[in-house]
Amino acid sequence: MSLRLGEHFQWGARTYVMGILNVTPDSFSGDGLIRGADWVQRAIEQGMAQVADGAHILDIGGESTRPGATAIPADEEIRRTVPVIRGLVARTDVPGRRWFDTLNLI
Repeated sequence: MSLRLGEHFQWGARTYVMGILNVTPDSFSGDGLIRGADWVQRAIEQGMAQVADGAHILDIGGESTRPGATAIPADEEIRRTVPVIRGLVARTDVPGRRWFDTLNLI
């Protein structure tokens, strides 16, 4: 079941699946999508694969939260996440699927 434009999450009515995109060079999960010149395209493709596999929500994080990770400034987090968010917005009509995970108040 996918949410479409105009539909809303009905918390408690069912279980929703969240896909995680770590657009960081040092992700604790090992995907570290920000490596290589084509990292934006690879992150978009991974997000679309997660949607195809049933993710209702995509959590897109640009700052590592692994233990001992160095904090980054908001402008670097924006540089990492915004191209991926824009690419996903252009490829899906499901506005409720994109969540931006940040420690910075932007």
